[in-house]
Amino acid sequence: MDVTRFFLIRHALVEPSARAILYGSMDVALCDAALREEAALYRWLAARLPQPARWVTSPLSRTRATAAAIFAAGYPEQVLDTEEDLQEQHLGEWQGITHEALVERLRHPAHPFWPHGAEERPPGGESLDDVRVRVGHVLEGLSQTCRGGDVVIVAHGGSIRGALAHALGLSAHQVLSFSIRNLGLTRLERHGTDWRVVAVNEEPWTPA
Repeated sequence: MDVTRFFLIRHALVEPSARAILYGSMDVALCDAALREEAALYRWLAARLPQPARWVTSPLSRTRATAAAIFAAGYPEQVLDTEEDLQEQHLGEWQGITHEALVERLRHPAHPFWPHGAEERPPGGESLDDVRVRVGHVLEGLSQTCRGGDVVIVAHGGSIRGALAHALGLSAHQVLSFSIRNLGLTRLERHGTDWRVVAVNEEPWTPA
């Protein structure tokens, strides 16, 4: 049976001013200080990721900049395909507001591990379940076009949660219990019609 392997990486940490707001699908820059401080992690990713592989990012610059940093750390530079449906959850009218201002706009209880519930659809935006559906379509398509191969995806916390929800058949509420770290590596496999989750937030092994 052909096995298609997916290596999903959440983009690097964004700049401090962006972390103070709900940026959603806004195009914000990476944090320069974090890029320097996490050099060893980029080198680990460059050595860990498979060669050859098809590389896919969202249209937002922070995913492409993260891929460029992995290439600079030693992975041979690749052509980056862009998938619109891999971008972060669009928060509509919430984008750009502070975390404190969000509280008075919620119509449903917040998730225990997230500022808002999975069912919340901001005015002019989308819910996390919408993200789950569109990311699922991307994974299914790549499973066919890259069947038996390796795919590296540089995306976002929301889209990687959407991928996990699709693979495991979880609700959007359930998948918010996953913490997806910046530069965390999540590995999925497609075996025929079945999905397998190999790792979430895989880390470099460091000897004692």
